[in-house]
Amino acid sequence: MAVPVRRTPAVRISSATGKWILLTTVLGSSMTLLDSTVVNVALPRIGKDLDADLAALQWTVNAYLVTLAGLILLGGALGDRFGRRKVFVVGVIWFAGASLLCGLSPDATFLVAARALQGVGGALLTPGSLALIQASFHPDDRARAVGLWSGFGGVGAAVGPFLGGWLVDGPGWRWVFLLNVPLALLCAPVAVRHVPESGGEGAPAEAGRGRGRGRFDVLGAALGALALALVTYALTEAPNGSRTVAAVTAAAGVAAGVAFVQVERCRAAPMMPLDIFASRIFTAVNLVTLCVYAAFGGFFFLTALQLQVVAGYSPLRAGAALLPTTVLMLLFSARSGSLAKRIGPRIPLTVGPLLCATGMLLMLRVGKHASYAGDVLPALLVMGAGMVTLVAPLTATLLASVDTARAGLASGINNAAARAAGLVAVAALPLLTGMGPEAPQMPDAFDAAFRRAMPLCAAVLVVGAVLALATVRRPPEDGRGPECRTHGWVTAPPLEPRRGPRASGPGGTR
Repeated sequence: MAVPVRRTPAVRISSATGKWILLTTVLGSSMTLLDSTVVNVALPRIGKDLDADLAALQWTVNAYLVTLAGLILLGGALGDRFGRRKVFVVGVIWFAGASLLCGLSPDATFLVAARALQGVGGALLTPGSLALIQASFHPDDRARAVGLWSGFGGVGAAVGPFLGGWLVDGPGWRWVFLLNVPLALLCAPVAVRHVPESGGEGAPAEAGRGRGRGRFDVLGAALGALALALVTYALTEAPNGSRTVAAVTAAAGVAAGVAFVQVERCRAAPMMPLDIFASRIFTAVNLVTLCVYAAFGGFFFLTALQLQVVAGYSPLRAGAALLPTTVLMLLFSARSGSLAKRIGPRIPLTVGPLLCATGMLLMLRVGKHASYAGDVLPALLVMGAGMVTLVAPLTATLLASVDTARAGLASGINNAAARAAGLVAVAALPLLTGMGPEAPQMPDAFDAAFRRAMPLCAAVLVVGAVLALATVRRPPEDGRGPECRTHGWVTAPPLEPRRGPRASGPGGTR
């Protein structure tokens, strides 16, 4: 049987095709990055316009995250099988169609359903944009292409809250979603016309991931998404509905999670091969990720509401207020990664969460008529410094903990874990803090719950710091590192491109 040969990508970044590929992938990823950062700013107006209670606002965020986190690994596998450009274009069109439904939503229930569909599109689109770069560009140009992609994506993430606030204050919150439609109308035709196809039926299966000609782990993906959805439903509905129904739903979610693990253990080509967790460093970094991004998810969800509901900020001012964290990451994340490479990841992954915890405690000063310069900005600067300290070393340590051929898989698992942690936090914090369904319309009640939530988020970060101190060690030195060195994402670690095995000498591969 002939062994399939992987052709070396030949597109140069200076060529017309290279520029079209960059434009396409930046436009596609910008759709999801903008959406992930602008929706929180729009939540108070959505609640007022659609007469939505707190649970509906939670689901507006979490319905998207449930399908995105549950299906993102499957989305990458579909691209490898059917063609990365094809699946990317389908994701762009799907995401835009779901965004149109979100913008036309007549009520909160319709909006939540449309957001779940939007997450499916995001799961097809998110891994596809970076996979196209990896599969298309010449190896000599790939690092620069990934750097440009991540840099422009970070700028999009930074602009997101400001743009979202401007849209909500101006034409209305519906344009937060409708904005994706013209972006898709530009992105999809450019991709079809100018981006070369890669992957497809002829692509060889990649080691340890069951991709290529193998079967898809649809059952595993469905069970993972179902487990997240059931647990999220139980946490969200527990304060308002029947505690018995919530308990039964939670038990069903746990059972679905157990079934997911069993399916992944028994399948020949699992979506998430469990043997990757044999690496102690990989497991440790993912535990730290769960703590860190659970706190981040709760923080950004509640802070966008606190600034508007309690401090009286307009959506535009609230969006602009959140810029410092992203700007700091854009400016200094690459230097932080270089520093961690010299001193090892243990100190950054311990100090970073502690700085973020301090920033969250400083947010307790933000109440009615809060001063931006005196109350909000110091907290966000400390928070941003903590994120700069930990995010790049976390990604680098994760990738160095597994074989090169599994870097994309490791990054996908870590990204999904971060998003799952964020959605559980958004669901759980109102329950843990006693936040009632009408809290977004009651400034005093919301403020009281916010002041209980920030110490909880800080405590989770301290747990993450302790885990890092106790379990994270310097991975083997072999010259590997992340290709995405500029980080502007605040809701999840950046995805890394999938890499083929590197030669380790005559007759062997790493």
